[in-house]
Amino acid sequence: MASQPKQRALSPAAFFEDGRSERPLVDGTVARGSLDEDALALPKDSSAFPLPVTQDLLERGAERYHIFCSVCHGTLGDGNGMVVQRGFRRPSSYHLDRLRQAPNGYFYDVMTNGFGAMPDYAAQIPPRDRWAIVAYIRALQLSQHASLAELPPAVRENLVPRGAAK
Repeated sequence: MASQPKQRALSPAAFFEDGRSERPLVDGTVARGSLDEDALALPKDSSAFPLPVTQDLLERGAERYHIFCSVCHGTLGDGNGMVVQRGFRRPSSYHLDRLRQAPNGYFYDVMTNGFGAMPDYAAQIPPRDRWAIVAYIRALQLSQHASLAELPPAVRENLVPRGAAK
């Protein structure tokens, strides 16, 4: 046991053809902590959207929003979630002009890195789902601020004015 065959790091080795004791990295090897898992990331001030916004993406965003976000932000995005009703700090409503005018990249960045009292959700929510949530937040914002003229005629006909009996 006192005399074991071994090779000191970075010392010459007769065993390998190239004479090196350390072995070259396998092609495609990425150092720990260097993997860019977030190929969908955009700058914080970007209004672009890296995925096509489809019905499936919105449905996935709604599902993920209700799991991860609604407890604080509320089901309508008004900042009146269940934890707020239990005494926790109230987040901003998504319906404030400041957040309605914020670029898409801002929402994605806040989910990824956190902001204020909100922790980051990068470990819990994959990048594609974060963008799905951004799409759903935009749908929530539109749902609370759409003008009558923006609605399709078939939907307008079925609306009942406030206070009117159906």
